[in-house]
Amino acid sequence: MVTERTFSEGGTRVPDEVIHEFGALLGAASLLERIAGRELERRCGIRHAVFEVLLRLSDAGADCPDMGGLAGELILTSGGMTRLVDRMQEAGLVRRRPHAGDRRRHLVELTGAGRAKLDEALRVHAETLREHFAGPLTDDQRRALVSALRTLRTTARKELGALR
Repeated sequence: MVTERTFSEGGTRVPDEVIHEFGALLGAASLLERIAGRELERRCGIRHAVFEVLLRLSDAGADCPDMGGLAGELILTSGGMTRLVDRMQEAGLVRRRPHAGDRRRHLVELTGAGRAKLDEALRVHAETLREHFAGPLTDDQRRALVSALRTLRTTARKELGALR
């Protein structure tokens, strides 16, 4: 049975279950992200944001992204990205080099130490996800969840594309 409550003076009715189900999705995702971040910090000594930068740089190959591109991918301000890359450079994980076509821009690339830290972090992250994401679910539950999430991602991307 679907119970409904009025959420606006105009009488719009929204099924409670949908709100609660969406809350369950967001709550689970938030908690799992906190667990993953905690383990990266505890076991690898890096924040989740550092892991995300290392991961994106490893995928770039010879096409090193610039600071602005990284900031956009990670939804950070340019100042936030600069501070993060500064800390990563001080730790020896990345290096900057000038962009050949634009002296105002800098490209960011992994160092050997950055690749080694990423390898370590990937092992830790996979172990954490196996225990806390995959572990509590049966194979069928996990396949169904991933399929549903891909459907939601596809429809959300279509919607956001229409808003631009």
